[in-house]
Amino acid sequence: MTDRILILNGPNLNLLGTREPATYGSETLSDVEATCERLGAELGFEVSTFQSNHEGALVDKIQEAGREATGVVFNPGAYSHTSIALRDAISGSGALVVEVHISNIHARERFRHHSHITPVAKGMICGLGTEGYLLAIRALAVHMKR
Repeated sequence: MTDRILILNGPNLNLLGTREPATYGSETLSDVEATCERLGAELGFEVSTFQSNHEGALVDKIQEAGREATGVVFNPGAYSHTSIALRDAISGSGALVVEVHISNIHARERFRHHSHITPVAKGMICGLGTEGYLLAIRALAVHMKR
């Protein structure tokens, strides 16, 4: 593994800070990305960030991460519950992925309880707010240093 981590965010996460703040908090995506970059640097990792509302763009980034042996902190948003393409991209690329959700998907609507991503991810963190991103970076750091 290289010493790179990608923070990958799916649909609607560009609206953090304004979209349903009772559920997702008041931090913006830029705030989250900056915090992730700082922690990554402290741990000796180069952190890059990417957000898209388009499934294919996310697939491309996962495939690239797999080729480059870059760890991925991935909040797939609603695609968690619908996207076989993202699941297959993770599985087929060999990307090391930790799935993150700001809210507790198991305490929400029933359709959110199942994630197609979880079975092919190294692990999943949900319900801990944006702190989940930092926990995922720490987890990747442990697995990538081995």
